[in-house]
Amino acid sequence: MYGALIGDVAGSRHEFDPLPKSARPEDFTFLTGRCRPTDDSMMTLAVARAIRLTDGDFEGLAETLIDAMHDIGNRYINAGYGGTFIHWLLQRSRAPYNSFGNGSAMRVSPAGWAWSTLEDTQKGAAITASVSHNHPYGITGAKATASAIFMARTGAAKAEIREYIEREFGYDLSRPLADIQPWYSFDVTCQGSVPEALTAFLEGGSYEEAVRRAIWLGGDSDTQGCIAGGVAEAMYGVPEDIKQKGLTFFDDYQRREIDLWAAWLAKRQAAGRA
Repeated sequence: MYGALIGDVAGSRHEFDPLPKSARPEDFTFLTGRCRPTDDSMMTLAVARAIRLTDGDFEGLAETLIDAMHDIGNRYINAGYGGTFIHWLLQRSRAPYNSFGNGSAMRVSPAGWAWSTLEDTQKGAAITASVSHNHPYGITGAKATASAIFMARTGAAKAEIREYIEREFGYDLSRPLADIQPWYSFDVTCQGSVPEALTAFLEGGSYEEAVRRAIWLGGDSDTQGCIAGGVAEAMYGVPEDIKQKGLTFFDDYQRREIDLWAAWLAKRQAAGRA
């Protein structure tokens, strides 16, 4: 989850101030004082809390997640949520609204770590999406992202991940980012942003490279960094210096949620359940 959170922070200052099209992925400072955690991080923490409180049990996960999203979302109501979603939060709605926005993919990274099989990972990811983003494209975005995380952390090669995601979810991951970047613009749909974020992961040779390429692409840069960073962490880990600096952007309440998740996941992994 650290990779997704810090990818969100790194991309936050470019969401509405994109890099020039002439820039290169290395042409910006990775973390600066202008960065902050956004709605991507807040909802990732909510997913982590719900999975932890239900101890990875699918029964009750949806209702527990709705509670967590309402609690954390309203606690940090100025984090940058989309218009329909912020209405969902403020009304404390418990009904989904058929969204295919990339919110389902940006928050799903904990699901990529929580279960010991790809089948269960996809089932959990679908639940985390369906509480709000229950459109088939919204669920596909979450399942594809969580699947890539699971495969990366369990030793799959990038070629295997690419082939599986293209075959199972219909995403085109063959286009080089250098061909996409000149014309790419802000797109908050799963189908218009998740394939690009996964391609940034595939092209990056390290955690930082993957996130940089996702941000350099332009568009919804905090979410692109969050998705690419979540998958890149699973393959490369997050360098300790980046991790420690990234965590300074989170307040005590948020860091407590991060620590609770890390402790729960460590116990689950030790028991062979993740």
